[in-house]
Amino acid sequence: MVRNLKITLAYDGSDFSGWQVQPERATIQGALATALEHVSRAKLLPQGSGRTDAGVHALAQVASFQLEAGIPTENLKRALNHVLPLAIRVLSVEEASPEFHARKSACAKTYRYRIHRGEICPPFLARYVYHYPYPLDEVAMQAAAAVIVGEHDFTSFAAVDFERGLEEEEPSNVRTIYSSQWVQDRDELVYTVRGSGFLHHMVRNLVGTFLLVGKGTLDCAGVGRVLEARERSAAGPTAPACGLYLVSVEY
Repeated sequence: MVRNLKITLAYDGSDFSGWQVQPERATIQGALATALEHVSRAKLLPQGSGRTDAGVHALAQVASFQLEAGIPTENLKRALNHVLPLAIRVLSVEEASPEFHARKSACAKTYRYRIHRGEICPPFLARYVYHYPYPLDEVAMQAAAAVIVGEHDFTSFAAVDFERGLEEEEPSNVRTIYSSQWVQDRDELVYTVRGSGFLHHMVRNLVGTFLLVGKGTLDCAGVGRVLEARERSAAGPTAPACGLYLVSVEY
């Protein structure tokens, strides 16, 4: 009997070339496929909810795959964690309905971006935050974050390579953002965004643009003009991958 399984995992993406399997490169998908083959003796390629970039982390990435082996889900979780790199941990393995697909069934995702504002970034934090100790107008950044809420064409915030299919099969750059806000958390300025889906580099490009607002290079109204331009060159630079986390996927 073929079972459709849903797996939730967390990972430190620092030493991986992103989610998607690539020849001669360490990837999350590749490491998970290798571990599954070791445990089940079956060659599988788990499908993730989306392709996180090189250096991006996940608190709860979701993947799905079909397996004939009758290994109980709890045993499979333990066995995978025994053979996976320590930077990747399986949080849960669940039986899913036959139609469930980690990417196609997703209805919303939440990402978080962490900026360390202290003068000195602790060495044990450096791989997990973007260190920016310079002056920023955080009130203006919060106002700018609210501009993108709603349904918009986010072409201005998509990577220039237009890596379509990152989250959907349809070649559309229209997405709905349900919430978008910056919050001060001790020495960190944290951006959290929840939406129906995200384009390649979209969150990092949003953060780079909001930083321009914080520096006074762009005003809040300018963010609206960037959206309307539908040109990547209109938006800010891509923020470093190290500060970005996939927080959750909703179904």
